[in-house]
This record gives sequence, structure tokens and C-alpha cells, in this order.
Amino acid sequence: MTVDSASLDHPNAAQAGHSLLGGVAHRYALALLELAKESRTVDAVARDVEALAGLIAGDPGLRAFLADPRLDSGAQTRGAFAVLDRAGIGGDVRKAVGVLVTNRRLSILPAVLADFGTLLAEQRGQQAAEVVTAHPLSATQRTQIAARLTEAGYSNVRLAETVDPSILGGLIVKIGSRLYDTSIKSRLQRLSYAMKGAA
Repeated sequence: MTVDSASLDHPNAAQAGHSLLGGVAHRYALALLELAKESRTVDAVARDVEALAGLIAGDPGLRAFLADPRLDSGAQTRGAFAVLDRAGIGGDVRKAVGVLVTNRRLSILPAVLADFGTLLAEQRGQQAAEVVTAHPLSATQRTQIAARLTEAGYSNVRLAETVDPSILGGLIVKIGSRLYDTSIKSRLQRLSYAMKGAA
């Protein structure tokens, strides 16, 4: 997947209801950020969050494990903590994962991590771009997206990535109040509406 600047110049207002921030995940992310500030470990927590988000984005099995509602809290705890131990992630991020397991909310972990990155970027004066793709982004694709956003007039951009297979392909980028939707799902919806209008 390549990103061209033309696709970033035409935001799709029909998808404006697609909220990447907000709700329960946002509250957990805010609590994690406040905890990191209080313990003066914001940079360490940010590194752990980024590492864990990368693991989740790159491992379909891990994403399936997080989303599986059939697992009891014991299985979720063992599995999640095994992943954290393998990745060397501890401290506040480990505590947050434990709270998510206890509250039966482990499925929202990817959203919590993305929201944490967005909140931290905002507090550091960076512009946060929320990027939704059907498959994890490669390093080249991340660079291309950041370059196109810079060309479109956004500076000091930090990407917060989310994988959502339901968009089928393409990407959705939300930065500030602008939404750029080049997903195959929305293209098919527009085609369907056009065909219904022609009938």
C-alpha cells in the first residue's frame, strides 16, 4: 500500500462518525498517562506502550487472543503477562494490563495503547494522526504517511496505528478535525449508494 498526497486532500465526511478516540479505552489511556506522570516514568511507559503496540500490530495470533471473550481471567492473565515478560515490559504498563484483565476489558488494549500515544503526543506539542489500516504498516509505509501529512501542511506528526481488518484495505487517517478515508470498505459503500441512486 502506498500513500499519495491526493488521497489526503479529500476528507470523507461520511465517515466522521468513525471515532478512534473516546469512550472506555480513552479513560484507561488517560489513567495510564496520569499514573506515569505521578511516578515520573512517562518516557519509559511510552517506550513500553510503543513496544507492546508493535507486538500486537505484528501478531494476528496475539490480536485474536486479546479479542477472545471465551477466555477466563486466569487464562488472560497468564497469556498477557507471558507476552509482557517475553517483551521485557513491566511497571505501569503491566499494571494497566492487569487492571484491564481484572475488569474483563483486555480486548480494548490496542485502543488503550493508541489513545495513550495520541494523548502523549498532544501533551508534547505533536500532532497526532490516528491511522487505521486493514493490516499492520511497514516502516516504509509509516514513513510515506508521515511524509504525505507533512506535504499536506501538518508538522511534527506522530502516528497512532490501529489495525481493523473490517476496512478491507486502504487506510483511514484522522488528524485534528480532518478525516481522510481511502478504505476499500468506504469505496464499496459509495459505489453501492451510487448504484442505488441510478436504479
